[in-house]
Amino acid sequence: MLSPEILEYYERGGERERLSAGTGRLEFLRTWDLLSRALPPAPARVLDVGGATGAYAGPLARAGYAVHVIDPVPEHVAAAAGLDGVTAALGDARDLPEPDASADAVLLLGPLYHLPDRADRVAAWREAARVVRPGGVVAGAVISRFASLFDGVVKGYYADPEFVSIVERALRDGVHRNTGAVQRWFTSAYFHRPEEPAAEAAEAGLAEVRTVAVEGPVWMTGERLTEFLADPRLTGIMLDMLRRVEDEPSVLGASSHLLTIATRTAA
Repeated sequence: MLSPEILEYYERGGERERLSAGTGRLEFLRTWDLLSRALPPAPARVLDVGGATGAYAGPLARAGYAVHVIDPVPEHVAAAAGLDGVTAALGDARDLPEPDASADAVLLLGPLYHLPDRADRVAAWREAARVVRPGGVVAGAVISRFASLFDGVVKGYYADPEFVSIVERALRDGVHRNTGAVQRWFTSAYFHRPEEPAAEAAEAGLAEVRTVAVEGPVWMTGERLTEFLADPRLTGIMLDMLRRVEDEPSVLGASSHLLTIATRTAA
């Protein structure tokens, strides 16, 4: 289901702690804030597709949701299944082993940026629309087309000519192809232009589609971001300000991640 370099990347376990500090922590806090406003109230059933080791499934279960993770990586499934209140199974976002209208909400927080072909991404949205109940919510995360361009400056990756060529390809067609024997950067992925995920969700039959910036440009602030995250008061101010501009079109391209939220039309 996954190409070898993507599977190898996740089997190394790097995603286990990614959302716990720095830019990953900001991504988590903003995504959680968005989900808290979009999801139906607990104890709704949430299908977390591509949920990895349960970074969101665990907190959702603790908040009273019934959470089932579907992921293509066996190690992820085992880890998620070990969380209190979470069940998990192997599966592919394009062919979900779930009955029609069996979930109150579906999360696609991992699959979409590992499907380089548009038809496959639309298939994942369509499967989510199939298994969510009428009126239910589907939320999908993507990586911005320009994330690696900014990352090259923020983290100094442009010192390596190989990274430069990876970024040039991503800017041309969205395909971030990292097939090196030692993956020093993020693995192979598809990076969306801001207008693309909403169009894909709409083509899959979903309605009330909205795309928002997750981190905005704040993820590029380095040590200043760390200072804010260490101070609950400053963190609260930052999250409030980002909430105010999450719909601003001019901010979307500067965000590392985008979240598209849609609903299945009522029967």
